Amino acid sequence: MIRYFRRVSVICRPHLGETIRVAVVVGTVLFAINQLDVVLAGKATWMTWLKAALTYIVPFLVANYGLLVGSRRQQETGDREQATP
Repeated sequence: MIRYFRRVSVICRPHLGETIRVAVVVGTVLFAINQLDVVLAGKATWMTWLKAALTYIVPFLVANYGLLVGSRRQQETGDREQATP
């Protein structure tokens, strides 16, 4: 299990800037759609801020997962091409 997390962090580290940009853009749009009216009205509670944080964390995790899956598939395809004579 620890080897898996090391592999994930090694694969995703070069793409960290890209996944952060995706999270900021997508998170901001979703925050504006879902929570901005509550915040601007001054009615934000701790639950609103928790939802806002999750609004940014979820796109970050999804972008990282997508890059991880794409990288693995690309590696598997490359391994298969090298194995066939």
